Amino acid sequence: MRILIVEDDPLLGPGLKTGLAQDGYAADWVQNAALAAHALRVEHFDVAVLDLGLPGRDGLSLLRDLRTSGLTLPVLILTARDTVADKVAGLDAGADDYLAKPFDLDELTARIRALTRRGSGHATPMLRAGSLQLDTQKRCLSLDGEILPLSPKEYALVETLIARADHVVPRVRLLAAGYSWDDQLESNALEVHIHHLRAKLGKERILTVRGVGYILVSDPSP
Repeated sequence: MRILIVEDDPLLGPGLKTGLAQDGYAADWVQNAALAAHALRVEHFDVAVLDLGLPGRDGLSLLRDLRTSGLTLPVLILTARDTVADKVAGLDAGADDYLAKPFDLDELTARIRALTRRGSGHATPMLRAGSLQLDTQKRCLSLDGEILPLSPKEYALVETLIARADHVVPRVRLLAAGYSWDDQLESNALEVHIHHLRAKLGKERILTVRGVGYILVSDPSP
């Protein structure tokens, strides 16, 4: 899962990025609305965590413009503005959730998971594709009831593939899900991780669509 953090605090921004990365998320951090708008235009993110008190242009103005432009990305406002009026204004501007500072990282990540579930049409933390089951709360994958060990990158790829099981997921979408700007990305990094996943799930479980991306098959042929 790829998360954009829009936060001007020079301590909170990097701290939040590090905390999310330790939980296995690909997180990127920008400090103002202009950089956030540019990042959201040119790259794919699954969720934006948005502060309101940004320098120059505030987060509420940015959010209104993003929604006017048609962007449906889930947005969680994370701010020190905690009055009822502030919350109403943020939600009416297009936010999907609102969390006041100070906050607990576990609550933040739980809210992020809930937003992405709703955005992909899943009501529970469990994603299933045939005999595969992914628990997005515990961040574990099982095949026929057996837990499979996954690296953080492998988990990010499986989560993206299983949420769109039996449909082609473009290569660029998989790269966006698993890698932040800070990652040193080798040209064949995605292929290496897909190779490792096939070794665990079976070669027939993940199919290559040449020039496009990959498909996770719910019920592969024997």
